[in-house]
Amino acid sequence: MTPEQRYLFDVQGFLLLSGALSDDEVASARTAAEKYSRSESLPIGFSVEGLLHKHGFAFDPSLQSLTMHPSYWPIILELTNGKPRLVSGTLQISRHDLQDEATRLHCAREDWGWDSSRYQVKQGRIFTDHVVIFPYLTDVYPGDGGVVVLPGSHKSEFDRPSELFDGGMLGNGPLPDGLVNVTPKAGDVLIISESLTHGALPWIPVNRERIILVLRYRSQTASASELPKEILNRLSPDVRELVAPAGPTDEKKIAEHWQKKVE
Repeated sequence: MTPEQRYLFDVQGFLLLSGALSDDEVASARTAAEKYSRSESLPIGFSVEGLLHKHGFAFDPSLQSLTMHPSYWPIILELTNGKPRLVSGTLQISRHDLQDEATRLHCAREDWGWDSSRYQVKQGRIFTDHVVIFPYLTDVYPGDGGVVVLPGSHKSEFDRPSELFDGGMLGNGPLPDGLVNVTPKAGDVLIISESLTHGALPWIPVNRERIILVLRYRSQTASASELPKEILNRLSPDVRELVAPAGPTDEKKIAEHWQKKVE
């Protein structure tokens, strides 16, 4: 991470990388995403539930390539202390007729308990045990809806009062003070710690979709559901290593350059 990225992520709990993906990368990934969403007969292992397209990252090489994109791969390595594991990669396509309700405010410690997430700074670097990367394949404009964050909440030492922000239920009116609606453009990438309080507003446009990947990274020692063999068989060797669990002292080949850098 650059000093600027490290500072902003530490202060905000999220980072927005503008123009991280090239126009060609966006176009290829979007074409693959649209093919998935419009397919009448999906390969075994893939399924659609509302706006969620399960295992979307594995559907096409152009989507797989976004799991270790050079614009943010060094950030993933720093945040996982050089020991990354991709535990899920969902393609999400928001349409007005599918997402007519907001996603409540939430974070790891609220959903899973105070001891479920970790955020720590050590030796001048940041470590967090659950990182979420959102590559955007379409534009989001103010008023469209989409991701909402509470900057700085990833380091809160207090529980969020139940009555604050209407109990975490986001409505269609103006956002309460303190909350921020993030509006990335196609090719931008949003990175958050799962310790950050976040949610989503309903998708408003009737003539545009929001297409994003939701890539979740944890430490390689973290437990997670194994991917179906049909999905694993579609992955490149590097991505297959990325999704694999490993021991605390194991070094994945995909992270070797990280170890050389910190030494």
